[in-house]
Amino acid sequence: MKFLQKLGKALMLPVAVLPICGILMGIGYALCPSTMQGGEVTGIVQQIGYYLVKAGGALIDNMAILFAIGIGVGMSDENDGTGGLASLASWLMMTNLLATANVTVIMPSIAENADATLAFDKIANPFIGILAGVIGAMCYNKFKSTKLPDWLSFFSGKRCVAIIAGVVSIIVSVILLFVWPLLFGALVALGEGIASLGAVGAGLYAFFNRLLIPFGLHHALNNVFWFDTIGLGDLTHFWAGETSADVTWSLGMYMSGFFPCMMFGIPGAALAMVHTAKSNKKKVAIGLLSSAAIAAFVCGVTEPFEFGFMFLAPALYLIYALLYAIFTVVTVLVGFRAGFSFSAGLTDLVFSASLPAAANTWMIIPLGIAAFLIFYVVFRFAIVKFDLKTPGREDDDDTDAEKSVVLANDNFTEVASVILEGVGGKENVTSIDNCITRLRLEIKDYTKIDEKKIKSAGVAGVIRPGKNSVQVIVGTKVQFVADEFKKLCK
Repeated sequence: MKFLQKLGKALMLPVAVLPICGILMGIGYALCPSTMQGGEVTGIVQQIGYYLVKAGGALIDNMAILFAIGIGVGMSDENDGTGGLASLASWLMMTNLLATANVTVIMPSIAENADATLAFDKIANPFIGILAGVIGAMCYNKFKSTKLPDWLSFFSGKRCVAIIAGVVSIIVSVILLFVWPLLFGALVALGEGIASLGAVGAGLYAFFNRLLIPFGLHHALNNVFWFDTIGLGDLTHFWAGETSADVTWSLGMYMSGFFPCMMFGIPGAALAMVHTAKSNKKKVAIGLLSSAAIAAFVCGVTEPFEFGFMFLAPALYLIYALLYAIFTVVTVLVGFRAGFSFSAGLTDLVFSASLPAAANTWMIIPLGIAAFLIFYVVFRFAIVKFDLKTPGREDDDDTDAEKSVVLANDNFTEVASVILEGVGGKENVTSIDNCITRLRLEIKDYTKIDEKKIKSAGVAGVIRPGKNSVQVIVGTKVQFVADEFKKLCK
């Protein structure tokens, strides 16, 4: 589990590149419709648009390489760039060795098997990128301090990491030569199974997407349906300017349902939590939930909201995932289509509206109103009926301490100081890391953890995924808090 959490965090590094792709391509398509509709590109405005589309496409089309390098750096100790270089070497090695032209020479029988040929045609995919990233990072962490004999001393330490990663990649390529066609076939079967269910299949995808968020495993599922791992690629085809006529499914169906849920459903659920919060904790709940709702509406960042209650009220989180499934089915049936390059917020809705696959985007208004009301009613009913411990409804504790520090004051040093005190001081901290919304800490003695003290920093919550692990839900300003935290621990 710790490995998966670290992998999920590392994936945030390359994923953070996606917004610029969406912005560039959204503006580009708006300025140059010919890019997606065909025809000549004439005039300075269209030329600029064409240029922007190609700039964004350069990143989208090479997503797997971004994954390899991003994970290589993100999972390496001290986030050293050597891990990224080793991962790139691994990526180049595996994708070249497993290219169809090469595997058919090594195993001529593959050329006679259409499914196997298709599998190796798709070898340059995000899954292999992730695998290369892991190989590069693990080789760095294991061999970064390796000392070789004097006559090979030039290659000692970090200089041997990429070499070892290359050797490991050769071995892995041999294994994949036999395993990849089988794995690819399983992924194809999964994708075809979901796709064959139409709107219900899209709903099932959205349901499992949300359920896997706590474990960081939603990225694996997203790679199957959003990127061209098995021939679907809902996201890549959408932003490539294609339409449903160019693919075998209703383009955008695996993204559209997230918009009403993230933009309007989360604010509705947040309002229900505020209304059901204890009177002496409403201000704290408002501070936490309003910022989470705004982040979800504007840019589709949902972690501050989700991690604020998923472990307090797991049954409610299950209901939350079910609501995503329902609204995804509805959006597919009513024909609302929108896409995102980062997440389903207002920003991506605006930029994707000019793409040819976008349809009935005006329906975000009725769908959004419905999502807001349904999320509000369902959340409020469940919270009150089952006395769920959502933000503002926790058991009474030291409320004065809770109010002493809030992130809204941007005093990140004070926030970090309170968190450090809550985890038992710097002597109790063995590792400091962070993702897009969480401060991730490894500690020596779990008995020294004071969750009430940590929460008094104004954070959204505290997660204890393991005996020696603590994750503090800070929100999108976590990087500033993490920087101050590291300074205090020096």
